[in-house]
Amino acid sequence: MALSKRNRTSKDQQETSNQADESTTVTPHRSDSKDQLRHEVDALKKKTQRPFYRTGRFLFPFGISLGLLLGFAFVEPQDIHELHAQVTTLANSYDINLPQLPEIDLSRVEIEWTRFRSSIPEVWKFNNDGREFQVGENMKNRGLSAEYPVVLVPGIISTALESWSTAPEYRPFFREKVWGGFNMLSQVTFNKERWIAAMMLDPVTGLDPEDSKVRAAEGLDAASSLIQGYWVWSKIIENLAVVNYDTNNLYLAPYDWRLSFYNLEERDGYFSKLKYTIESLRKRQRKKVVVAAHSMGCSVLLVIFVRLSSPDSLSSSYPSSFKWVESPDHGNGGSDWVERHIESYISIAGTHLGVAKAMAAFLSGEMKDTVQMNPAGAYVLERFFSRKERQTLFRSWAGSASMWIKGGNAVWGNDTHAPDDDCDATHSHSHGHLISFRPDATAPDDKSSKNMTSVDASDWILEHTPVTFQKMLESNYSNGIERDEKQLKRNNADHRKWSNPLEVSLPYAPSMKIYCVYGHGKETERSYLYARGQYSQSESFPDAENAKCLDSAGENCTNPRPPLDMPLERLSWIDAAYSNETAKIRNGVKMGEGDGTVSLLSLGAMCVEGWKRKRWNPAGIPITTVELPHRPNPTIPRGGANTSDHVDILGSTGLNEIILKVATGAGHEIQDSFVSNIREYAQKIQWD
Repeated sequence: MALSKRNRTSKDQQETSNQADESTTVTPHRSDSKDQLRHEVDALKKKTQRPFYRTGRFLFPFGISLGLLLGFAFVEPQDIHELHAQVTTLANSYDINLPQLPEIDLSRVEIEWTRFRSSIPEVWKFNNDGREFQVGENMKNRGLSAEYPVVLVPGIISTALESWSTAPEYRPFFREKVWGGFNMLSQVTFNKERWIAAMMLDPVTGLDPEDSKVRAAEGLDAASSLIQGYWVWSKIIENLAVVNYDTNNLYLAPYDWRLSFYNLEERDGYFSKLKYTIESLRKRQRKKVVVAAHSMGCSVLLVIFVRLSSPDSLSSSYPSSFKWVESPDHGNGGSDWVERHIESYISIAGTHLGVAKAMAAFLSGEMKDTVQMNPAGAYVLERFFSRKERQTLFRSWAGSASMWIKGGNAVWGNDTHAPDDDCDATHSHSHGHLISFRPDATAPDDKSSKNMTSVDASDWILEHTPVTFQKMLESNYSNGIERDEKQLKRNNADHRKWSNPLEVSLPYAPSMKIYCVYGHGKETERSYLYARGQYSQSESFPDAENAKCLDSAGENCTNPRPPLDMPLERLSWIDAAYSNETAKIRNGVKMGEGDGTVSLLSLGAMCVEGWKRKRWNPAGIPITTVELPHRPNPTIPRGGANTSDHVDILGSTGLNEIILKVATGAGHEIQDSFVSNIREYAQKIQWD
């Protein structure tokens, strides 16, 4: 069969021509699209490419170099000869055998290291910032010298704690600091479980757990510095030394801040020893004593003032641990003890009405410092020291519960407003709601999440804590407000009231002076937005009708977990995903006024208003309030002379001048000074 060639028709030729035209027009367009897409991808790669200083090739060696530099920054020249012995000791503790190195003359290294350290500007040294002894020198040049003995009472976590445990697992760090110092950092890093076990208290007794014994360090060094290079009271001690103070007329009263105030006397006899020390200074120096307390130390001082000044507090109905007050051979206090022994009391950043961040710590083990970390830091913290572990540790420290907020809605606000609200604050952003919830941050089926005032939040937190914590709080503290003067007098016989200035009166000491000194101008966490998630097992099983006694003594009958341990409680955490700069909400934390840790209401309300009223100050003790503005120098570590941060204020020039003036008899020069609206806020509190 022969094949014939088909002739193309005009129609076929037209279609072919059209296709050719389309190909000539479409092909360049597709080519342009590919080129454009390629350029966009390249641009995106360049845009997302991290700069060199953010890559691992830079950060890893930089971190090593920085760590070595920081480590050597704490090395004193005289320590260089001991480096080999110290490294050998550390290696032996981990069963690492190092070869014997030949003796090397390091004198030249010591000389060069001394020269290098001397070239570092004073303001960049960890222990020094160029202001050492400066305030004391100025006072000495004025002719002022030590007039009254001085007692210093540190705040929470300021006192170093030592291990006195002799159990085999604790012997490697016998007499070592488990709180404070670099040994603490070593234990937390390499032996975290054992460190937590040592630091936790028995949840039932509130005392040492079995085989563990931790005690407060003694002497001025117990709270001079938390770790080497991070000073606490050392600046004040240095300046007092210039005007002729030493261990004969200066005493620092360290204590185990983990304990409740009742157990502080029960286990350590702390208030007995402090009373004897003050009496001894009064007798030896023939002068009354000036007492300066910081943070939670102000609550400690209030306890001893009430304990020793009220004849009602000597009631025989109280536990035998307080019987020393009754005996003429021991306490011999009486209603005029404070009047006879105390010249002045200086409250430094006192937590008089509690701290909001303590509430968040008890509820979820969080606070501003943890939720505002960068994601990498938050991940490391959660993996290394989880919220659950922090929560359990906080709840075991009964002493920290003394910072539970006091006064309820009368002080901290209600559903519509709070005394320290901004003038333009809306109802939805009022500090009156201590804990709030966003609809987007709760489960769709969660109908129980509602905004809570301080009273509601207190009850809600207790509902989410173990029964042991609830019993501890009830048996040691009271956080209300008492307006009846007769009941205030009766409260002097109830040790649960002593740390709450709203439920006890100041001692009758008309010649004593009180100075309230605190910082202002640093944003402080005031209230919180919380989120809620899935269900989990509850820790707060109440005692059932047929509770089973879990101990042989039969004193603590608690209901064990049921056979079907159903998850009936929702997890709660600070809503760190939400921020609103207009309402001053950052990572779920509503910011207010204060010193960076304690809210302004707690710092100053009692000083400017509460203690001005006769029911809480029957003797009319004069109260002088000094607010120090927070004006840190950004080029100096920890802010320099004008910082008013809650802890760094202890090194500020303003506070040191006030303490030295009071101690040297020039306290009359101190006058009220305000930089905040605390007087207006305090007038809005429901005192009556």
